[in-house]
Parts: sequence; C-alpha cells; structure tokens
Amino acid sequence: MKIALIGAGNVAWHLAQALQEAGHEVVAVYSRTAAHSEELAHRLPGAIPLASLDLSGSQAELILMAVPDAALAGVAHTLQVPAGAIVAHTSGSQPLAVLQGIPGARTGVFYPLQTFSKSKQMNFSVVPVLLEAEDEQTLRTLQGVAASITGEVHVVDSDKRKQLHLAAVFACNFTNHLLGISQRILQQAELPRTLLQPLIRETIDKAEKHPPFQVQTGPAVRHDQNVIQEHLRMLQQHPAYQELYLQLTQSIQQQASDNTSE
Repeated sequence: MKIALIGAGNVAWHLAQALQEAGHEVVAVYSRTAAHSEELAHRLPGAIPLASLDLSGSQAELILMAVPDAALAGVAHTLQVPAGAIVAHTSGSQPLAVLQGIPGARTGVFYPLQTFSKSKQMNFSVVPVLLEAEDEQTLRTLQGVAASITGEVHVVDSDKRKQLHLAAVFACNFTNHLLGISQRILQQAELPRTLLQPLIRETIDKAEKHPPFQVQTGPAVRHDQNVIQEHLRMLQQHPAYQELYLQLTQSIQQQASDNTSE
C-alpha cells in the first residue's frame, strides 16, 4: 500500500521503517520542520519530503497522522487528501471524531501502544496496534496494514482507548519519571545506577506474573514509620520529591487497606 506520513517524530520514525520492511511504500513525509521531514524521507527509498499539507495530488492511499495531540485538530482542518484515501491518526487519547470534516477522506485510528525513541531499535512485531474506523471497509484495510507489521492487532473504540492511554501513562510515563528520580538520588550519593537494574527487572517481571497490588512490598505497605520518616527527612532538599514520596506512600497504604477489607 502507498502510505504518507504526517509527522516525523519518534512514532513516525519507527512506524515508517516497520511499514517499509513489511513491503509497503512510504511515498511522502510531512513535518512542520522541513529538516525533520527531509531526514526521515531520506531513510525511505522513494519517499519525498513535503512542504505543505496539500496531499491532494499524492498517490497515497493511507495517510497516517503521527503528530502531537494538541496539533491534531489543526492539522486535520488544514489537510487535503486524494478522494477516497484513508486518514488515520496514531493518538491514544484523541477520538476518531477529531478527523471529521477532511474532504473526501475515510477516517480511522491506528494507535501503536508503545514508547518510542529514535535512538532505540524497536521490535514492532510485538507492539499492540489499536484500531478504530468510521466503517467496516476502512477497518478491514487498517487491519490488513496493522497485521503486516505486528501480531497484536485489536479493535478498540475511542472511549476504551482513552482508558488504555490513561493506564499507559501510569505504567510508562510515571514509572519512567520515578526511575529518573531514583537515578538522581544514586548520582547524588555517587553510587552506580546499575545497582538498581536487577531490582527493576524483578519488579517488572513480578508485575507481569502477579496482580501488582497483591505483591506490593516496601516500608509503606509494612507501615514502617521510622523508615518512612527518615526517607522524608533525606528528601528535605527536594520538596517536590518529598511530596511525591508522601503521596505514593499514602496511596500504597490506602490500597493495602482496601485489599484487606475486600
């Protein structure tokens, strides 16, 4: 299938390569930053960088919009596409309806549920792709494209996808932030960050095999107040971290109490 990409960030970077490896032809790339579209198009044989959102003369049958959520509605309002082309966004939090009004377009959602960075290689074959479409024909086309790059294809409506995105923020973004805090604490103590790697791997492995709330450990769930107070004292120079520590401790204790009463 001939595909155009709107956006040249982390998602588009990995998605373009996965599509190309699956035999699709990425024919065009647009980014509001010309250097970014040129850089990505250069990696894709036959792709051309676009200077505008007028794709009405393009050969693209599918246009994938991998742009920030805040920009999605504005880009959709400006976008011009060939009659009958499918336009699908890759957002987890935005509804299908945000694409309404693109003249001549069939619309859908093509959301890869993963955290992407250009600098890290990605095995796309295990990345869940969540689909939604305005009609069955469009959905079947998107299912075919998704199945060509991954074995994890799911049809999920906008409301459930928003719930999934919320869960993903806790599982990925917030967890990553906490890992960053832990590394900063180690750096200040002049300790190698590698010391935490076995603990991190075991925590993730255990959470995959058991309900996380049921295998919670640590001073919060034990109500070890001496340790908790000492940790809060150690964080006095970082009041934001101190407040986060306290809120997480209280949340863990409340969840443990709820589990006991169930």
